[in-house]
Amino acid sequence: MALPDLLERPIAERFNHLLHVLRSKQFLEMEGLGNEVPFFICPFHPQEAVEWEKIVLQLKNQLENIGINALVVNLYDLCLELIKQEGNWDMVIEFEKENSKAELLDLLQGMLDPQDFIIPAIAEKLQNQPCQVLLITGVGEVYPYVRSHSLLNNLQSTVKSYPMVMFYPGKYVEVGEDSTALVLFDRLRGNQYYRAFNILNYQV
Repeated sequence: MALPDLLERPIAERFNHLLHVLRSKQFLEMEGLGNEVPFFICPFHPQEAVEWEKIVLQLKNQLENIGINALVVNLYDLCLELIKQEGNWDMVIEFEKENSKAELLDLLQGMLDPQDFIIPAIAEKLQNQPCQVLLITGVGEVYPYVRSHSLLNNLQSTVKSYPMVMFYPGKYVEVGEDSTALVLFDRLRGNQYYRAFNILNYQV
């Protein structure tokens, strides 16, 4: 039984659903997914973004209290970390003052390419902190220099042995038969993406 209206239910109800799913054997052992990658999207209303950052940490803590290791990766924090590790932070600040937004976007997209930089950084974190579930946040904060569909496509090579949940400020909607799309901030429809499951509709 699907839950098409769960996105419109109170946050507490959505939290309980997530905790129930994430702690289940079916979810953790990736049962019943067929040949699909173990990727899940948790959409939420964009105006709830600050609250959801706290909710994800609550999920992590409650999972760890029952012995389930969860790794939270905030994409915005990760991008700052990568820029600073390469010693480019001051350069980016100066570049922003002297150049257009389009030029800054080009610079950041080159420095934060998912395949070359972000995915290897996530892989390193997973190696240093083994987990049973990966939780990704900060999607809205890194737009437009990191795009969700590009990140998801590149993650397929790294995350196979455990489920991944991306917390998404927007909607994950059906746009045709066997086709879905991510709609960032409920306004910006990206490329069609069909390999992830909407965790609000996932039943255990």
